[in-house]
Amino acid sequence: MPEKDPSNLSWIAYLWVIGLSILGGSVNFANRVTKGHTTWRNYAGLVAEILTAVFVGVITYWLCEWRELPPLLTAALTGVSAHMGTRALFQLELIRDRVLGTPKE
Repeated sequence: MPEKDPSNLSWIAYLWVIGLSILGGSVNFANRVTKGHTTWRNYAGLVAEILTAVFVGVITYWLCEWRELPPLLTAALTGVSAHMGTRALFQLELIRDRVLGTPKE
């Protein structure tokens, strides 16, 4: 069996990951609108939220594939991390620092 890498994963899986990530980012943006932190007219904010969510979702998907997690768990973690957006990125940085022993700035 060939080793997994981002170029030989299923395109259908990527469509699911992107779809879940867009949903996660949209829900996060809707929550911010509800709390009064932004408005629905903030299109740049919505686009930035969705792009961040897709980026985080794809990274999470790759990590789940690397650890060979079950597909349903992978989907759940992808959706949750996409909803977290930049907060998930900060958590990934903390994990990276712990694993690699990178000094804090």
